[in-house]
Amino acid sequence: MPTVTMVVNGQPVSQDVEARTLLVDLLRNDLSLTGTHVGCDTSQCGACVVHVNGDAVKACTMFAFEAEGAEVATIEGQAAADGTLSNIQQAFQDHHGLQCGFCTPGMIMSASALLKDNPKPSEDEIRAYLEGNICRCTGYHNIVKAIMAASGQDITAVAAE
Repeated sequence: MPTVTMVVNGQPVSQDVEARTLLVDLLRNDLSLTGTHVGCDTSQCGACVVHVNGDAVKACTMFAFEAEGAEVATIEGQAAADGTLSNIQQAFQDHHGLQCGFCTPGMIMSASALLKDNPKPSEDEIRAYLEGNICRCTGYHNIVKAIMAASGQDITAVAAE
């Protein structure tokens, strides 16, 4: 079995993996980072979004060996070492951007990638960016609100659905 070496949430990791092992399976099963969820196995739901070298990636579409030498960030690495939530995590909590929580890690990882590239996205830009993330509980309204709040924008004008 090949060995894959990467940095996950700031920690060096080396793991023997079968060539067919998906990155999501390595994270969840081998590294016990279970915040990265498997929802569909077909790249449709976005529950498995992580960052690979700073880019949002659906971990169910990438083989673990493709992350050789990469820096990988998961939802577990978003909070500070003392447990303080990141700005986007806090905004999701404050603005009720979650219900059951299954999609939340992928939504937060996608949202943080969006805010890195577009620090002040419009409501329409947020909705377009999140098209690859499915939420069956919230209706997206509070997710959009949370992302806008995390970007420092006034959320009083966010349209109700």
